[in-house]
Amino acid sequence: MEELLKIVIDFTREWYWAPLALIYTGVIITILIENRNPTKTLAWLLVIVFLPGLGLCIYFFFGRRFKKKKVFKRKNSGEHQIFYDRWQKHRPQLEENLKKLDISLGDLANTYRFLYNENVSAPIMDNKVKLLINGEQKFPELIEAIKHAKHHIHFEYYIFEVDELGRQVIDLLIEKALEGVEVRFLVDDFGSSRMKREEALMQEAGVYFIRFLPVRFTSMADSNFRNHRKVAIIDGSTAFIGGINISGRYVNDGKNPLYWRDTSVKIQGRSVFLLQFQFWLTWHFSDGIPYELTEHYMDLDDGSDGDATVSFALSDPGSPSPYNMEAILIAIARASESVQICTPYFIPSEQISTALQVAAASGIKVELIMPMRPDSYIVRHASFSFLKPMLKRGVHVYLYKKGFMHAKTICVDGKLAFVGTVNMDIRSFYINFEIAALIYDKKLCVEMQKQFEIDKKDSKHIDMKYWKKRSVLKRGLDSVCRLLAPLL
Repeated sequence: MEELLKIVIDFTREWYWAPLALIYTGVIITILIENRNPTKTLAWLLVIVFLPGLGLCIYFFFGRRFKKKKVFKRKNSGEHQIFYDRWQKHRPQLEENLKKLDISLGDLANTYRFLYNENVSAPIMDNKVKLLINGEQKFPELIEAIKHAKHHIHFEYYIFEVDELGRQVIDLLIEKALEGVEVRFLVDDFGSSRMKREEALMQEAGVYFIRFLPVRFTSMADSNFRNHRKVAIIDGSTAFIGGINISGRYVNDGKNPLYWRDTSVKIQGRSVFLLQFQFWLTWHFSDGIPYELTEHYMDLDDGSDGDATVSFALSDPGSPSPYNMEAILIAIARASESVQICTPYFIPSEQISTALQVAAASGIKVELIMPMRPDSYIVRHASFSFLKPMLKRGVHVYLYKKGFMHAKTICVDGKLAFVGTVNMDIRSFYINFEIAALIYDKKLCVEMQKQFEIDKKDSKHIDMKYWKKRSVLKRGLDSVCRLLAPLL
């Protein structure tokens, strides 16, 4: 037995490289035949080659294609047909809405038309919208809406922290459930992992609770694909969407050392039905207890007296195209005066990078606000690596220094606004489940422009002169971290 064991050990020592070579070859061939973006392919090859062993583990957990992509498409094909049928009934009105937008928005209306033609969303008019800056403006509005809920409450959040604010919201949801209001609570399992006790309490009170793509060892390959959306829907008539999760950190009341700058929007009107359908799809995809999407949940005939036109750009790993990115590209390309962007992470795709540079070079005032110190060292340097060509082409870059800039907003020509969960990075465009409200409302855009000017005052304006003064070490780190940009 000892002799046999010795033979095995000696054989392993001499030939250990053979199975490893087969594994490496198999993984590299797999990456190549998947026909990924060449930049992303190269990034994964670098990780695997220069991080032996560890690189394979990282690829296994985070690099493989979304296993549920085909399942997601198949499962939703029948559900989308219901949505398309509903569109058919109102198609004449939706076409009329697009004609009106052509007159009022000009070329920018093509952004709405794109989402409509791709069957992603539809332009719905006569909505009320309200800009909510930071948690101190959003949470009082949200809590008041929950208190007045009569029929249902739908929550879909990436992060739900069980702090003082989180417990207040949970207590309200339990209270409403006990009153007979339908409460559906969907949270991302990675972003909201510490809710076991609260989950049991809510389920006991009658709240329908579901975790999105639970992170288990057997499903680790899908753990990289997260539900980054932040949406709350009350009675099918009021909705909240934006970058603000449920957490006390978003309230700048002096209790947290870091100032948190973020944006959400409150929407009231017929466009809320579009969010209802999105929530319904995600709920069933997550294996929540099924329910029928009756008129109680969405009704195109229930209007309001607002002036805003609202649509939504949605994307996920199973999307035929990166609709959020493409909608942004169309808006930038159709801009005639200005593009104002707030983003916590700036790791743009090649298309977005080119679009911004071309817009600035053609005379459009392109302004970008991003954090001076993001919450990730690698992301910070990767983001900075994209700034030099922007500065050379005339993009105005501001580094927010008051705190952490977490808002995900775009305002084009003071006419068209994006407010949602979409960062200007590869992860938001291709990997996460994301959503952004596309809003045409003059008052809202004026308020966003005013807030943008306030944020500029709390930022450092940088130019090529400043950039050239950065040390060689920092610029070198930028270049190294940029190699990982497609994977961040």
